[in-house]
Amino acid sequence: MSDSAEAAEAAEERNAEVVRRYLRVFETKDVAALEELVAEDVLVHGAGFHGRGRHHPEGAALTPGLSGCRVRVDDLFAAGDRVTAAFTLTYTHDRSGRDLTMTGVKSYRLSEGRIVEFWGETDLYGLLRQAGLVPEQIPPF
Repeated sequence: MSDSAEAAEAAEERNAEVVRRYLRVFETKDVAALEELVAEDVLVHGAGFHGRGRHHPEGAALTPGLSGCRVRVDDLFAAGDRVTAAFTLTYTHDRSGRDLTMTGVKSYRLSEGRIVEFWGETDLYGLLRQAGLVPEQIPPF
């Protein structure tokens, strides 16, 4: 393997580790760790939303009413400055004490060891359905 190929592989593994550490923040609720992992002016895209700022992932990690988050990384792929992760989040619903799960897929772009942009979707409807806040089936249009 050439030196440049080894350097590229090492950078991809570092980027993958940044994303793993980012996802662990949902378990630890240590949003101060995001300063090291996510750019202050990170671009966020998903669910029809486009915004800028680290306060968006901070708020997501501290979602009220849900605690005890457990993160399972179902798949992770790093290439160049991009990392894509499929994951399952399992929360404890504070009101009922029941476990609620939410799956998602996110694609992260990194620069200089920080997440600078991400896109993705999570199954929020499925989470709300498990919590009893939306109907079991979506009514026909």
